[in-house]
Amino acid sequence: MHRLGKKNHSSVSEFILLGFSSESQVRIALFSFFLLLYLVTLLGNGLIITLIYLESHLHTPMYFFLSILSLVDVSYVTTTMPQMLVNMVCPKKTISWGACVAQMFIFLVLGIAECVLYAIMAYDRYVAICFPLHYPLLMSRPICIKMVIGCCFISISGALIYTIFTMHLPYCGPQKINHFFCEVPAVLKLACADTSFNDHLDFILGFILLLVPFSLILASYIRIFASILRIHSSQGRLKSFSTCASHITVVIMFYGPAMIMYMRPGSWYDPERDKKLALFYNVVSAFLNPIIYSLRNKDVKRAFLNVLGNRRTAH
Repeated sequence: MHRLGKKNHSSVSEFILLGFSSESQVRIALFSFFLLLYLVTLLGNGLIITLIYLESHLHTPMYFFLSILSLVDVSYVTTTMPQMLVNMVCPKKTISWGACVAQMFIFLVLGIAECVLYAIMAYDRYVAICFPLHYPLLMSRPICIKMVIGCCFISISGALIYTIFTMHLPYCGPQKINHFFCEVPAVLKLACADTSFNDHLDFILGFILLLVPFSLILASYIRIFASILRIHSSQGRLKSFSTCASHITVVIMFYGPAMIMYMRPGSWYDPERDKKLALFYNVVSAFLNPIIYSLRNKDVKRAFLNVLGNRRTAH
C-alpha cells in the first residue's frame, strides 16, 4: 500500500496538519480541554472493560459487545488525539506520508468497526426483547464471537478500499491538510487530479457501511418498540425503554455526523465544519459512551459498587 502511494505522490513526502486555531491562548485552552477529555475517555472506557471482565454477572452478550465497543473507542481516540495534542503545543505540525496512510487506515478500520458494532448491539437488544426464550440459542458465545470476527473483516476490507483509492492519487502540493488528522475528505482536497470517481466511491461505501447498518438499527428498534408497547406492566415497559434509550442516543450522535461527512458531494466540503463533525463521531461519542451506558444502567452501577466493596474488604 505504501509503495503504491510512493510512485504517485511525486513531490509530497509529508503533510502539514493545520488543526485548530493558530492563536496561542486559544490553543492552550483547547489543549487543556482535549487532554482532559482524552484522559476521561480512557478512564471511562477502561473502567467499563475492567468491570465487565471482573464481574461474572456481566458475562452476557450485551456486555461482551459493550466491552468490545469500549476497546474500539479507546483505540479510536488514540489514533487521532495524541497527535492533535502534540500539534497544539509543538510548532512542527508535519506528518510523514507513511504515517498519514497508517493513521487514515487505522482510523477507518476502527470507525467502520464501531458502525457495525452498533448494528450488532441493536440486533442483540431486538432478540433479547422480542425473542427472550430463544435468546440463549440465537446469541450463544460462538455466534457472538463470529459476529465480532465478521465485524473485523468488514472493517479491514472497507478501510483498505478507502485508503488505497485515496492515497494512490497524485499529491504534488500544497501539502497543508486543513484538519487535525489524515481523514479521507480533507486529504482528497489536496489531490492533483480529478476526484469525482472517489466522490462516487465514497458515497457507495458510505451507503454500504453507514446507511445499511443504520437502517438495520432503525428496523430493530421499530420492532423493539412495537414489542415494548405490548408489555402490560408500566414498570416493564419503562425498564425496556431505558435499556434501549442509551443505545439510541449513542447511535444518533455517531451516525448523524458520520453520514454528513462521508455521504455528501465533494462540493459541500467545509473544513471548519468537518473538523467539528469529526470531533463528534471520533471524540465526543467515545467520551460519552461509558457515561451514557453506566449512568443509565443499574447492572454496571451494581458491578462498580461490588468491585469497590470487594477491594475494601480485601484491604
